[in-house]
Amino acid sequence: MKAVIPAAGFGTRFLPATKAQPKEMLPVFDKPTIQYVIEEAVASGIDDILIVTGKNKRSIEDHFDKSFELEYTLRESGKKDVLKQIQEITDLADICYVRQKEQKGLGDAIYCAKKHIGEEPFAVMLGDTITKGKIPCTKQLINVNQKYNSSAIAVEEVPNEKVERYGIIKGRPVEDCVYKIDELVEKPSLKEAPSNLAIMGRYVLTPDIFDCIEETEPGKAGEIQLTDALSKLNVIYGSIFDGKTFDIGNRLEWLMTSIEFALDDEKSHYQILDFIKTKI
Repeated sequence: MKAVIPAAGFGTRFLPATKAQPKEMLPVFDKPTIQYVIEEAVASGIDDILIVTGKNKRSIEDHFDKSFELEYTLRESGKKDVLKQIQEITDLADICYVRQKEQKGLGDAIYCAKKHIGEEPFAVMLGDTITKGKIPCTKQLINVNQKYNSSAIAVEEVPNEKVERYGIIKGRPVEDCVYKIDELVEKPSLKEAPSNLAIMGRYVLTPDIFDCIEETEPGKAGEIQLTDALSKLNVIYGSIFDGKTFDIGNRLEWLMTSIEFALDDEKSHYQILDFIKTKI
């Protein structure tokens, strides 16, 4: 299976930090955000990845490319552990790039991958969402896709105050934590929301999604919404992710995610904890 990572947005919610660098390259603790996403893909058995980029995204390509000068410097200075980490980044997966020429929405960004994908199911992994679980989120969706031979998307229960920030599903349970979806609503008000099960940035889609995107009219701001295209699929399943999702689409949640990841690190745990205590 192949994976598509849309990374063409301007990252306006992070300005001015994203004026000259992609939001996908903002570090969460000690790695760029997009590296966590690619590591999840690899852990799910995927090593063929297409990143959909836009203007000012060259640093993403540079990060996953080989850096002869840096490797030489690290080797000469005897920093073998860091050298190993750098080489592992380059060898993570086969990564290709295609540019979304206009900002026309997530649906259009995924449509840019049509030629690369062909006629097989594929994963879509949003670059502003990081997941943690014993079984990677994307692997869980692959399992659902293979069992039901249909598209599958990750969903998660969200508190009422966050409902209007997400696409929300209405569905019928077919097994523990798996729903057959009847309706998808993009960012509804709490009053209009059919549930509190939100779409969480991981998908495994059948190739007929490309036809659905072609049939989808642009919505707000002239963008083609993926949720609208998903609604046109004949059958689609929602799977509640057995793990934790980190939505880093805004500054505060990005910062809190970095702190949580730092606390999970053995070397930094107690220093971070002591710092937080002094501030409290």
